[in-house]
Amino acid sequence: MTRDLICVSCPLGCPITVELSENGEVIKVTGNTCKRGEKYAISECTNPVRVLTSTMKVNGGSLPVIPVKTSAPIPKDKMFDCMKAINNEVVDAPVKIGDVLICNVCDTGADIIATNEL
Repeated sequence: MTRDLICVSCPLGCPITVELSENGEVIKVTGNTCKRGEKYAISECTNPVRVLTSTMKVNGGSLPVIPVKTSAPIPKDKMFDCMKAINNEVVDAPVKIGDVLICNVCDTGADIIATNEL
């Protein structure tokens, strides 16, 4: 089985083909022009991760929400659970950039942090 990807590790956007075994193990990666592309392709096929960006409700702020993100990439299959956790929380103003608003969201090892001040 093969999987075709466009690498997002650098601006080149190399078309990458990943050959996978029947149990999902990476056999071969082709098309990448650098090691970052190979690393990205392997990760994307075996354990895809993303940085989650969203907003969180705020009490007493000049705006009703503040932009937030995860402090590190999280497993793609935990995105919806993390969004539910964010949507269930309300933070009190004032909030500063970098404040940890949720520690270890959904046991991912990543925190939800503020990306603006309010």
